[in-house]
Amino acid sequence: MSLLTGFSIQHLLAVAASTSSKRLSISPSPLKSLLLNRSTFAGRNPFVLRVSGSYSSVASPSTAMGDAVADSGMDAVQRRLMFDDECILVDENDNVVGHDTKYNCHLMEKIESENLLHRAFSVFLFNTKYELLLQVCVNPSNDLQQRSPFLWCGRTPAAATPLYRESELIPENALGVRNAAQRKLLDELGIPAEDVPVDQFTPLGRILYKAPSDGKWGEHELDYLLFIVRDVNVNPNPDEVADIKYVNREQLKELLRKADAGEGGLKLSPWFRLVVDNFLFKWWDHVEKGTLSEAADMKTIHKLT
Repeated sequence: MSLLTGFSIQHLLAVAASTSSKRLSISPSPLKSLLLNRSTFAGRNPFVLRVSGSYSSVASPSTAMGDAVADSGMDAVQRRLMFDDECILVDENDNVVGHDTKYNCHLMEKIESENLLHRAFSVFLFNTKYELLLQVCVNPSNDLQQRSPFLWCGRTPAAATPLYRESELIPENALGVRNAAQRKLLDELGIPAEDVPVDQFTPLGRILYKAPSDGKWGEHELDYLLFIVRDVNVNPNPDEVADIKYVNREQLKELLRKADAGEGGLKLSPWFRLVVDNFLFKWWDHVEKGTLSEAADMKTIHKLT
């Protein structure tokens, strides 16, 4: 399961909504409820496949909360998740220039008007059979997110953003990003830290891309591509992950073919497709040969927007 694709604002809001529902005892099993009531989403695309994280000044808390209040559909739990953790703002050379809320960093209006660009990462996790991990993300539909009950995350196990905190800002050998990846793999997939030691992640490159999502939300990220080959224990968080599977090269190519043909409503996240089209299969050769370090190029930032 290529599990972690850049951070998905829709997904975070979905988790917040699910958490809120649990707190109010509305639904003891959000995922089961969705599976049993998919007719609710008639006419909506059931799956989106994606692979398993500005130059403006930092928004003040009052300004940020004002933005959240303006979004009348957001409850208190969603506001907390959107504003408590902040993304790392960078320039196009990956120099840290500030920090801002996840809300602002994924709001297309802010991205376009203030050129907000934040650091992110994508983890490509292979088992020792050299199969890539993919995941299906839970994405309950509501008015604040993409109209789709699930995201088929053709993404690496962890795709998210490092947070503006000391342990995830360490620049040497991308240590801060690797720390963030280990944290996110535990949060999302229940993979213990000892199964994915920080020193076993190999940063292979960086890409810069911009991708609108549903008109309101979008991504503008400088994304670190981390590879790791480990057999791991996976215990997915049901609020975030509906299913996982490993695929070999041919199985992934078949998924790509179906996505291109529009079969079954299958879609790929923009960032994952960029990685597939530009890097993945040639890097897969190095995965199998045990020569990942030879493929690494952390000096170049590939602008794929």
